[in-house]
Amino acid sequence: MSSQTPSSLHFVLIPLMASGHQIPMVDMGKLLSQHGVAVTIVTTPVNSLRLDPLITAHNVKFGLKIQLLSIRFPCVEAGLPNGCENLEDLPSRNMSRHFFDAARMLQEPLEKILKDIQPPPTCIISDKHLPWTVQIASKFRIPRILFDGMSCFSFVCSHNIMISKVYEQQSDLETFVVPGLPDRIELNRAQLPSSFNHGSLDLVDLRKEIVEAEKASYGWVINSFEDLEKAYVQEYRKTKGDKVWCVGPVSLCNEGDSDKAHRGNRSSINEGQCLRWLDSWPPGSVIYACLGSLSCPTAPQLIELGSGLEATGRPFIWVIRKSEITTSNDDLQLWVSELEGRVRDRGLLIWGWAPQMLILSHPSVGGFLTHCGWNSTLEGVCAGVPMVAWPLFAEQFYNERFIVKVLRTGVSVGVRAAIKWGEEGKAAVLVKREDVRKSVEEIMSGGREGEEMRKRATKLAEMAKRATGGGGSSYLEIKAFVEDVKQVSNKLRQQVKDS
Repeated sequence: MSSQTPSSLHFVLIPLMASGHQIPMVDMGKLLSQHGVAVTIVTTPVNSLRLDPLITAHNVKFGLKIQLLSIRFPCVEAGLPNGCENLEDLPSRNMSRHFFDAARMLQEPLEKILKDIQPPPTCIISDKHLPWTVQIASKFRIPRILFDGMSCFSFVCSHNIMISKVYEQQSDLETFVVPGLPDRIELNRAQLPSSFNHGSLDLVDLRKEIVEAEKASYGWVINSFEDLEKAYVQEYRKTKGDKVWCVGPVSLCNEGDSDKAHRGNRSSINEGQCLRWLDSWPPGSVIYACLGSLSCPTAPQLIELGSGLEATGRPFIWVIRKSEITTSNDDLQLWVSELEGRVRDRGLLIWGWAPQMLILSHPSVGGFLTHCGWNSTLEGVCAGVPMVAWPLFAEQFYNERFIVKVLRTGVSVGVRAAIKWGEEGKAAVLVKREDVRKSVEEIMSGGREGEEMRKRATKLAEMAKRATGGGGSSYLEIKAFVEDVKQVSNKLRQQVKDS
């Protein structure tokens, strides 16, 4: 049997239906298509409406063909409201169990489609939170590769904490040193992901499935690059083996203003309006604040954040999720309206989705207040801006330590405990307005420490661009990844033919 040519390679990408998972997976699909691979991205009707413009623009620009495969999402059957096809659209975080049940129901219809799809699938690249995809890969005798949206640093921290059990004898707010790391990293138990502190959301069985599915997977693709976290990439490979490819930052496949502006959901502000506002400010003067697509702070906490930004006296962009306002009381809506009036000359509030890459890459932006999701962390790195780290939950406290202690390109706003996902409404005010003001001033000031942070941030941005450019480490890694999958696929096909 003849070996597959690049044009006959067909990679099927299956992201979790949430912006922080879909967007980098789409970016990776773009990169794979540029290496001669046919790409199919599995999604659902509502998510397809969000992703189709991105895919169409890419296909036209490069003369390539990435295919969206839209499968009906069984919302009602799983106990979800009709049309609730994305984690961000859940009316309550306590319904996440239903969401993952609905996602599992996609397995059977997807298998039926893949049976007849042409060219036949060469491999599956799956979000790690969809463990049932390992069964599809086994049925079709193709490798399953995990797309891990975390950094190598975060994985190594979790792995070392878990095997050492160092956290078990600690009280919630008592700090401990993560063992076995090249850097001294301190955390407390209350800052660890939910796998260490089981909350009210009963997903323990899903976590066990994820671990078992990882054992049956062929390899891992990581949205990171060697020079960013070299020591931790090495530690990752010691644990996972040699089938680990660092191919990021995948966001850098979006080069022009239009690509950056339309990456993700539709924004409430158009590209031209956003750029005109940014153009009106001097280089490095604007602070950009966004706590991510899944955040849901309380009304008092939002007021402290907004008041802190106002107190800086600096121009700022603040992204507020619409649900943060509409689910809160009338007093908050009135307060936000009054804030807009007071800061109209230097403050821009964006409701819902913001063109984050476009904003961060603009010369007028000098700092980024972030929830420390890995996508946002990488986008801050690529933009070369210092960061104010405000982690909320999941692995975000690892990323905060990475920014502050390893990269030394940011400062912590001082959060001592994670918010349990689904219990945001019970959280007290964790960050005061003065904490916000001081942290912003620390990264935006012209002092020696601020200047050193900016120099390091600028250097990292240059390293990221080199990594993804022709001949860079991530460029070569994605080439090696495609070649490896081609070889193992040929081997598996030959075994099927000989059996």
